[in-house]
Amino acid sequence: MSRGRLLLLLLQFSCFFVHRCLSDPRATEAARVCSNTTALPQDRQTFVGYFLAAMDTLTPLIDTQRYAAVVNGSGNNTVYAFGECMKDLTRTDCNLCFAQCKTQVLRCLPFQRGTRGGRLFYDGCYLRYDDYYFLNETLSLQDMSVCGNQTFVGNDTVFSANVNHLVRNLSLEAPKNDGFSVGSVNKGNVTVYGLAQCWEFANRTGCEECLANAVAKIGSCAPKGEGRALLAGCYMRYSTQKFYYNSTEPVEESNRGRHLAITLAATSSAVAVVLVIATVVFIVRKNLRKKRRERKQLGALLATVNKSKLNISYEILERATNYFHNSNKLGQGGSGSVYKGVLPDGQVVAIKRLFFNTRQWVDHFFNEVNLISGINHKNLVKLLGCSITGPESLLVYEYVPNQSLHDYFSAKTNCQLLTWEVRYNIILGTAEGLTYLHEESNTRIIHRDIKLSNILLDKDFMPKIADFGLARLFPEDKTHISTGIAGTLGYMAPEYVVRGKLTEKADVYSFGVLVIEVVCGKRNNAFSQDSHSILQRVWSLHGTGRLCEAIDPALEGKFQEEEASRLLQIGLLCVQASAELRPSMSLVVKMITDNHEIAQPTQPPFLNSSSAEVSQNIPPATYYSQPESYTNSSGNDITNSGIEPR
Repeated sequence: MSRGRLLLLLLQFSCFFVHRCLSDPRATEAARVCSNTTALPQDRQTFVGYFLAAMDTLTPLIDTQRYAAVVNGSGNNTVYAFGECMKDLTRTDCNLCFAQCKTQVLRCLPFQRGTRGGRLFYDGCYLRYDDYYFLNETLSLQDMSVCGNQTFVGNDTVFSANVNHLVRNLSLEAPKNDGFSVGSVNKGNVTVYGLAQCWEFANRTGCEECLANAVAKIGSCAPKGEGRALLAGCYMRYSTQKFYYNSTEPVEESNRGRHLAITLAATSSAVAVVLVIATVVFIVRKNLRKKRRERKQLGALLATVNKSKLNISYEILERATNYFHNSNKLGQGGSGSVYKGVLPDGQVVAIKRLFFNTRQWVDHFFNEVNLISGINHKNLVKLLGCSITGPESLLVYEYVPNQSLHDYFSAKTNCQLLTWEVRYNIILGTAEGLTYLHEESNTRIIHRDIKLSNILLDKDFMPKIADFGLARLFPEDKTHISTGIAGTLGYMAPEYVVRGKLTEKADVYSFGVLVIEVVCGKRNNAFSQDSHSILQRVWSLHGTGRLCEAIDPALEGKFQEEEASRLLQIGLLCVQASAELRPSMSLVVKMITDNHEIAQPTQPPFLNSSSAEVSQNIPPATYYSQPESYTNSSGNDITNSGIEPR
């Protein structure tokens, strides 16, 4: 008999000894408060993406520790979320309450009205999200009391006195008891039950302050038969009915009950032992399988490294960077940090440390070593070596001194202005590098992450395409491959984002966006006063024959108008919604060098802010509103080395 069937039989057998009990998750809504702050139209969908991701992250944390605080997003679109269950609830009731609470908080309608904050009070749990850090708040302007509809029938003077006595006691006891207290008062044949709980983030002083305010608010409810105080840092409730579970109350048991308890304890212990053994066996086997897989992957990597004679000892690279001193740090991305180093022979190099905490580090390392160690082109960054035998994986590249294109178009840096001649050569060189990858190298390679920060500039300001961590080999006998999406929002082709359909034309689309950015001197996330994206603005100017108005004003007219207009028109051809209409990179090179006629482009797939519709029927929520970090179809986390926001 298998372990699974034995375990199932034991569980079924134990069920005969367990008495049934009614579960009450207290999933009754006490109040819902939605903030009045709304997102800007262009930010709403991004904020909603972060909001949904935060809600998903809260759930497993609530299951394990009964409370959770999550921060998700970046900048003005950061979502702060907090959830907690009442401490008297069972784990099952807690999960049931929070599951319902999580669905009902959507009634604050972040999707339609752009609401950026909401809190939902249930009698068994609490959930709040907002666009600012509220975890240091115990009081707020939205604090309230909610009184029952029924007035107490009887001596209301005694009842009110009992309520006040009870809530004062609860406010004093809860801060001393890990922020939680339940109890009752019975005087004059009138019984009142109550519960007080401070949220996990409130310290003792904040808890005392919050409950003192709760007493003041809830006291006004008497002589109503029920009342609640709902505050930013705590919850308090009284009722004529006992609504909480108190495990400390004494329970009178008969001999039969004691025997049943002993039987249940013995049976439960046996089942627990089997469960523990089965769990340990499962975990051990899982870890062994994982280690075998890792050894197999690393073995393949080691074979590749040794075969290519790229291996450099970790100690040499460590000393080359002065032990990865911050003064040598050149930058950091989603997959690792890059440092400037000097090898023993005096050669200056760039050394990349791959993060081990990303699931894709093995793939990233293998891609870089396997794909670009065998290619050599003036517009591709050259891999000089690597290290895999030390405590972390290191990749060694040629040093490119003039930073990346991103640095020259970012307000945060103080780089020199790129002249028109330099920009033209950068665009041409990048096109030639992509042509080599797609059509001239021994294997067809799709880069998948062409963007400003991945175009480095050498001492003569010639471009070099870098970061092949996301690159994919393209089978000769396939028209496309289907894969989990990875790349940078704003640069990804619509057919790739929506359907995961990957061809060389995905790189062509990214290149088109880059061309328009370089010519216009603006990044694709820059908006003009009428809130149109740079692609939409260039398309509109093309339609009216005024393309020169889009060219970077910082150039002060020092450019060839016909040449600049041609480049913008080429950029529009590359970002057409239909992949079939986009030119190949070899054709792009011919068009740039004025050796080929330029066709009329069709409309790019941008969001029309006035009608809130997307051209070419591209779903806006799918294409324009991805969160910064999410999981692809294969279950891999995608961050900077996957989906990166603009």
